[in-house]
Amino acid sequence: MSRNARINTLLLLVVVALAVLPLALGMGDHKEEPFTGADGQAETAITESHPDYEPWFSPLYEPPSGEVESALFSLQAALGAGVLAYYFGLRRGRRQGEARARAEVPGLPGADAPDGSAPADRQPSA
Repeated sequence: MSRNARINTLLLLVVVALAVLPLALGMGDHKEEPFTGADGQAETAITESHPDYEPWFSPLYEPPSGEVESALFSLQAALGAGVLAYYFGLRRGRRQGEARARAEVPGLPGADAPDGSAPADRQPSA
C-alpha cells in the first residue's frame, strides 16, 4: 500500500470515528435534543440567561417544517461540494494539460522521459 493510500485510509477512519463515537458513547443522552445545532443551543442559552431578550431582526424566510429546512441545508452542502469538485478538477486538468504540452514541445524543461532518456522520436542518430 502506498503512503498516500495509508494516509487516506487513516483520515477516513478518523472521520468515521468522529461520526460514530458520540453516538456509541451516548454523549448527549441527558439532553432533550442531544444533537441540535449551534443556533438552537445559543437561543436556549440566551433565553435562559436573559428571558426578556428580543432579537434584532427576523429571518427573511422561515421554512414550513424541519424537513424542508434540512433539505435546503443539504442542497446548500451539495452545491458547495459541486463547486469545490469543479474547481479542483479544473485545476488538475490544467496541470495535466500543461504537463502534456511540455512533453510534446522539444527543448522545454520536463520534456524528457521520467527516466532521463529522450523520447523515441528525439533519439540521437548514430
